Amino acid sequence: MPRQLRLKLRRPATYERDDFAAGPSNAAARAALSAWREWHGGAMVLVGPEGVGKTHLARLWAEAAGAVELSPQDPDLSHTGPALIEDVDRGFDEEFLFHRINMAARPGGGLLLTARTAPALWPVELPDLRSRLNALPVAEIEPPDDAVLEAVLRRLFARCNITPHDDVIPYIINRIERSAPAAWEMVQRLDAASGESHRPVSRVLARQVLEDETENLDLFE
Repeated sequence: MPRQLRLKLRRPATYERDDFAAGPSNAAARAALSAWREWHGGAMVLVGPEGVGKTHLARLWAEAAGAVELSPQDPDLSHTGPALIEDVDRGFDEEFLFHRINMAARPGGGLLLTARTAPALWPVELPDLRSRLNALPVAEIEPPDDAVLEAVLRRLFARCNITPHDDVIPYIINRIERSAPAAWEMVQRLDAASGESHRPVSRVLARQVLEDETENLDLFE
């Protein structure tokens, strides 16, 4: 019987609720965002390293709150309802952010900021903005736990139309950096290693890929 070829197609990433990888590492953040109507001052900062699902969770909040996504560099204050501002730690207009935080406390307001670092680490010159930032509640997403990392890997494999052997994901989880970018890199390397003949994505293949990575790192020692 001829082997069934796997089509080299990529399924686009989505931000649907059912696609979010929920687990202990993001449980506190999920609970904090669900209680957004009770936020002190109407604002919250969602913090976490790259690839832990900040954008996914933030967009789910924006959908629930009816929020509009704004740029941290845009001084336009015409929108008075709930707002989402992502990647604030990468640069922002201080006057704009100061007024946005003040507007969040008004009836019908609400503000969610996302960043990789806590507000205390953001460079700020305006003393009034510094005091506002210091008072903001912070929800943190931790690096992925086993449950989240497994869900992330399964979705990444599905995105690449790969069905790995049952023992591949547990094997990978114990051997890669605990982050979504590392998981995505591993899936891509396994996809490439399977070759045009679509060699099965097995534990043997995963071990070979990881051993190749270790050998390459040894070259630089």
